[in-house]
Amino acid sequence: MDRQQEFVLRTIEERDVRFVRLWFTDVVGTLKSVALAPAEVEGAFTEGLGFDGSSIEGLSRVFESDMLLKPDPSSFQILPWRGEDEPTSRMFCDILTPDQEPAAADPRFVLRRQLDEAAEMGFTCYTHPEIEFYLLKSEELDEQGQPVPADRAGYFDHSAGIVAQDLRRQTVNMLESVGISVEFSHSEAGPGQNEIDLRYADALTTADNIMTFRTIVKEVALAHGKYATFMPKPFGEHPGSGMHTHFSMFEGDTNVFFDPSAEFNLSTTARQFIAGVLTHAPEFTAITNQFVNSYKRLWGGGEAPSHISWGHNNRSALMRVPLYKPTKGGSARVEFRGSDASTNPYLGYAVIIGAGLKGIQEGYDLSEHVTEDVWSLTTAERKALGLNPLPSTLHDAIRKMEESELVAGILGEQVFENLLRNKQDEWDEYRINVSPFEVNKYLGMV
Repeated sequence: MDRQQEFVLRTIEERDVRFVRLWFTDVVGTLKSVALAPAEVEGAFTEGLGFDGSSIEGLSRVFESDMLLKPDPSSFQILPWRGEDEPTSRMFCDILTPDQEPAAADPRFVLRRQLDEAAEMGFTCYTHPEIEFYLLKSEELDEQGQPVPADRAGYFDHSAGIVAQDLRRQTVNMLESVGISVEFSHSEAGPGQNEIDLRYADALTTADNIMTFRTIVKEVALAHGKYATFMPKPFGEHPGSGMHTHFSMFEGDTNVFFDPSAEFNLSTTARQFIAGVLTHAPEFTAITNQFVNSYKRLWGGGEAPSHISWGHNNRSALMRVPLYKPTKGGSARVEFRGSDASTNPYLGYAVIIGAGLKGIQEGYDLSEHVTEDVWSLTTAERKALGLNPLPSTLHDAIRKMEESELVAGILGEQVFENLLRNKQDEWDEYRINVSPFEVNKYLGMV
């Protein structure tokens, strides 16, 4: 038994932890949990906890349903919202086959495998997400069938009585109590919309942090009689919720994206990474924008990037090179602005990093940066600049992903096929649904 496992067992005993929740996700990033008695934790460390994988979306087929949950002791934390009466903790899990091999369909393993490939190239990948969400008065809709925002605050508003300020403060405190550092928190452009930015960490830790973040946001909202949603576009007339993420690559202590002598201080490696992401973005859009509703955000304005471009401090571009102090080479980074707040972070980060690594491996050339406001350009102007569109519907994104050898290789055959099947089922369900819009528009017309 290693030191981390010993620390977990000792903490459980000293803090009188009554329940240990083992966390993992299905293929679309839904958090799954099983509560383990403290006496069973040591056995879970050594042998794993058996469960029926065929009951989890995209995890295994019926004839190979036996799976094992193997807790990661480095992810152990006491859950602050459970209180001190019956202390509860959580650990993220890796999913194994009965012979103790990594399960090919485990989203966490998909990301871990991609980070191993980066490590073989000498790189450690760090990520820093900016996560947006809406606070609503409740999960219930109003008489017009619309969600009701918890407040009417706008971008960076600070006013007395805004409920979101208290919720954000409590959320930040809870995040920090479980070891997740926060850089910023503020109200966003939409009514009831908020943003919390997590401090940078390695990509696997960040993905775990995002799953914890979503849980804490929802728990805090419920405790205040509100409801939090990471739905990409809950309001047609207001901005959608994105998950803009900054990426940087290091070799040891050296940021390989930084070159003080290059334009924008952007190294050849960074340019090739951006080129890889831009080249393959249409192929992985079904992952970073995985729901029918995602395309209402992507093509609904409000700073969502619908075309393939990059720019220096250009927030209308799909990939942005943020401003930073030139003397601080360690802060050099690039920002991918396409992902929405519902993205499965394990798969989303795996495909973005994988596409970037492909660009580095193959020496992709980067197109010219865009200085124009992409949103304000006409279709003809975008075409003249060579700005190709991202998929405009989930159906289009599925078709692009089906043809991608790169995405199939990153995800592995099982995740690739399961995700395609899940997304096709969603599109088919949406396609045959008659919406209120259609009834209101056509029922009395024809």
